[in-house]
Amino acid sequence: MNNKTIIQTNTAPQAIGAYSQAVSHGGLVFISGQIPLDPSTGALVEGGAEAQVECVFDNLAAVCEAAGGKLDDIIKLNVYLIDLTDFSVVNATMESRFSRPFPARAAVGVAALPKGARVEAEAIMATSI
Repeated sequence: MNNKTIIQTNTAPQAIGAYSQAVSHGGLVFISGQIPLDPSTGALVEGGAEAQVECVFDNLAAVCEAAGGKLDDIIKLNVYLIDLTDFSVVNATMESRFSRPFPARAAVGVAALPKGARVEAEAIMATSI
């Protein structure tokens, strides 16, 4: 049985491969990895870790909104960093963008990310909390 709904919005970067921005199924929305691309240009945002992390969370928020939710509806977040010293930037951004209780989260150091990004995040959002 294939009861999935594809979520797509122009307010987040378009997929740069064979995937959907998000897929909804069974009360959950699976949001594909978001990197710090400007949705209007498709270019990597300029600036350091802070600008890139903010952009990633802006893009996640746009996909959440397209799915009928908000960042606070995220129940699981996976963050990938090419430099684990940026972990404090992720924590500070999450504290400013999410309400308590925070979602479950993993943060993983990786060798590289698409388009030279410093950070990528994917999420699972609940549509019926």
